[in-house]
Formats: sequence, C-alpha cells, structure tokens
Amino acid sequence: MTSPKKINANRANASASTGPKTKQGRARSARNALRHGLSLPIEADPVLTREAEALAREIAGPSANAETLEHARRIAEAQIDLQRVRSARHQLLSRALNDPNYEANASLRQKLRLIPRLLRPGVPAAMLAGVEINLTSKAQGPSKFAMILSDCTKQLAAIDRYERRALSRRKFAIREFDSGR
Repeated sequence: MTSPKKINANRANASASTGPKTKQGRARSARNALRHGLSLPIEADPVLTREAEALAREIAGPSANAETLEHARRIAEAQIDLQRVRSARHQLLSRALNDPNYEANASLRQKLRLIPRLLRPGVPAAMLAGVEINLTSKAQGPSKFAMILSDCTKQLAAIDRYERRALSRRKFAIREFDSGR
C-alpha cells in the first residue's frame, strides 16, 4: 500500500514534468514515434488504399461476392504492408551505402579517442604522418557494408518485426480466402 506522503510526492514530481518547453523541444518530441511510418494503417494513406483495393479486386476476380472481396482485401493490405516494409529496409541501406562520407559509429569514436593522444607534446612526426592516413580513410566495399549493418542493427531488427507481422497477416488472410472459396 502506498502511503499518502508518497502519493503527494509523486503528484508534485508529475506536475513538474510537463514535457519540453521550447519550440524546438516540442517539435522534436512530436517526431519521436515517427521513424518510418510502418505502424500507420493503410487506410491512413489514400494512395495505398487505392492500391490495396485494386489488388483486392484482382485477387478476388470479376464475379466475387462481398465476403470474398473482403478476404481478398485483407490479403492485399498485408501484401502492400510487406512492400512498404521491404522498401523501408531498402531505403535505409541504400542511403548509407550511397553516402561517400559514411563513417561507422565505432570507427568515429575510435578516431576521436586518438586525437587527444596525438596532440600531446613530443609525438614523433613520423607517427603523425601514418595516423593522418588512418584518420582520413573511409571503409569501402564489403567492410563498409559490414559497418552499415552493424550500425543499423536496431533499425533493421525493428523492420524485420514489421516484415514478420505482415507475412503472418498475409498467410492467415490467404488461408481465410482459400477456406471461403
């Protein structure tokens, strides 16, 4: 059982926590949940709604009744969601791969830790020349791709969850469609 003193303290703390106060802070917090838009239903976008409806009519066929069309609509919505998820993954990886100045987070941190050591007095000039090449070098080819995958692991895991959900929804919708025929 929570004591009245604790309840009053919690209420006092909560009243002080009103969220961001500045215009920039409020704008940033408004975007907190908006990462890729994959959680939005298809009905939220009129273009996707039209695509899903056209695909549903194609799946159901010209002489489909209302029930068959509804089952086909569920398949179409899951398929459109699947395409959105795969497109989001493609955009995430393409953006990083096409960035010529891409620097992996771990590599950047390592380089930043090295700089204060180099600025100490008495560091030989020969050592500085070799380090300069290391500080300005960028990963290329397979090593760049490996760095990107490492840096984007969290986002890719989230996208994979959306993909599994869309695949599962499509699978069950197809089963319902088949059993209704």
